[in-house]
Amino acid sequence: MVSSMQSIIVGTAGHIDHGKSALVRSLTGTDPDRLPEEKRRGITIDLGFADLDLGDVRIGFVDVPGHERFVKNMLAGAHGIDVLALVIAADEGVMPQTREHFDICRLLGIKTGLVVITKSDLAEPELIDLVRAEAEELVSDSFLEGSPIVNVSAKTGAGLDELKTTLSELAARVPARTTDLVPRLPVDRVFTMKGFGAVVTGTLIAGELKEGDELELLPAALRTRARGLQVHGQSVVKALAGQRTAVNLGGVDVSAIERGMVLAPIGRLRPTQVLDVRLEVLPDAPRPLRSRARVRLHIHAAEVLGRVRVLNQSGTIEPGKSGFAQLRLEVPIVAIAGERFVLRSYSPLQTIAGGQVLEPFAGKHRGRDFVEIDQRLETLAAMESTSQLAVYVSSAGPAGQRSSDIAARTGWTDTVLASVISEAFKRGHVIDCDGVLVSVEAFTALAQQAVGEIKRHHQREPLARGLARETLRERCFAHAQAEVFRAVLNSLERAGKVITEREVVRAGDHSLDVKGADAELRERLAEIYTTAALEPPSLDEALQQAGIAKNQTAHGRKVLQLLIDSGGVIRIQGDLLFARIALENLKMKLKSYGDEHEPERAIDVATFKTLAGVSRKYAIPLLEHLDRERFTRRNGDQRIISK
Repeated sequence: MVSSMQSIIVGTAGHIDHGKSALVRSLTGTDPDRLPEEKRRGITIDLGFADLDLGDVRIGFVDVPGHERFVKNMLAGAHGIDVLALVIAADEGVMPQTREHFDICRLLGIKTGLVVITKSDLAEPELIDLVRAEAEELVSDSFLEGSPIVNVSAKTGAGLDELKTTLSELAARVPARTTDLVPRLPVDRVFTMKGFGAVVTGTLIAGELKEGDELELLPAALRTRARGLQVHGQSVVKALAGQRTAVNLGGVDVSAIERGMVLAPIGRLRPTQVLDVRLEVLPDAPRPLRSRARVRLHIHAAEVLGRVRVLNQSGTIEPGKSGFAQLRLEVPIVAIAGERFVLRSYSPLQTIAGGQVLEPFAGKHRGRDFVEIDQRLETLAAMESTSQLAVYVSSAGPAGQRSSDIAARTGWTDTVLASVISEAFKRGHVIDCDGVLVSVEAFTALAQQAVGEIKRHHQREPLARGLARETLRERCFAHAQAEVFRAVLNSLERAGKVITEREVVRAGDHSLDVKGADAELRERLAEIYTTAALEPPSLDEALQQAGIAKNQTAHGRKVLQLLIDSGGVIRIQGDLLFARIALENLKMKLKSYGDEHEPERAIDVATFKTLAGVSRKYAIPLLEHLDRERFTRRNGDQRIISK
């Protein structure tokens, strides 16, 4: 099985006509130059691919063009490389594209490789030694320092066996691909296969793809399905990270697919146009990288235009230096935290910098916040999962982050995501508000604002029961999710700081007791309703009887509301109020009537009016109230009195 042995990707790099394609052809027997124009002109224009089985390891070669006009094609194939084969011709030595390709591979974070000196049959040993010394100088202080240097001739076959042995040894040093990330396949080639339809190829840089998987092509969000998979030319049911993979896609037209798209599980990743990054400007960059500079971003197989905003006071990063910046892109891309990229100048075309994505969904920053931004991005640059999550959640403020938001930023699998959230909770970084993660600081601030707003309301309206829930939400939780609002209120209730009564919230220590003239008014109103029994006055009449002037009606209603809140008066409907004692006496009469008329316990409206001593004006609202309280149950034109 293809998937049972180790698979690595070896990428060639080097100047045009230094023998990269001939080397791959000699090793594999496959010509990586597949385009008619490439064969006619004798130069590599686009990416080429070939396979080599070394018994214990299967190598997928990505052969890249060496001409400076096709560096963007080279960049499309450089992602996902495990081992770099830096190719230098023995008869020419290090050339400009040798240096640029090597810079690109360093910026992309490739960790393993070797130098291959080709065309050894065309140079004397002394010249080969000189080229070797030149190569050693080029790679000093880099990941290739001390790496093997192998002399080969594609024409005579000299050195090819040694090269295969060296590649096998290097493969053993390549770490296994992480299993922490969801599947992602950046598309570097698109074509139609007769009888099959659309086919895309790329290096599967994370996770695994299975035949039948439901997927989407981003950033266009085109739904599709993996109808079939091939790895190294063989059909498989599953492809693993690190393998060159061809996917036959169903349900999507080939004309809608472009190089640079990313194939991923549906709903896991999202497009973005604003990223916070760490940048490293090449020492030989022609000038400092300045804010507002227009650049070409190369990430995986995608190339997009954008502008840089350097996140420091000077607004520049000098050649050979590094710093934080924000990239604002002209079209969406797909990126997750930790991914490497390369920047080239807009004009003239030249590789100037590269770096690492820190925050794929960045917001715009204020200049005066550079110190805070620097601290936040330093934490993200360390790539410690729990701290990353804490920064993402903290940066979101009261809005918080759902787990799907974190997944889109990081590409973490569900298992990893749950583990990191659990650890962040243990460390006291976040609070889980029913699926919305909020920082402890934001949660505490919201709680303090809510209590303060409620207390200020009590000061303004001392006779009010409290503040309406929706009013509190609008004033203090305008930027928070509903789950966060509920969680904060629940927390405050558990702590006894607030009390929620239906749709009203009041402070836990707020007293509704009144004194002086208001207490006397409340007693007069209670007496009016008690005396009126089951034929109470209207609300305005009650206030008038209590001596409330028309311009004091609003205040009188607040005092009356206190009487209602205490239960002394019951609101039946609208402004129709009854003293509680009157309703209790009515219930006692009804119960006695029911007991006397067993087993039916039925009473009609006319009898009820006589029993209660009220007109129809009051009888119907009273009966409907008793129905709601389940003291009576309507049965046609009668009520059945409950036992």
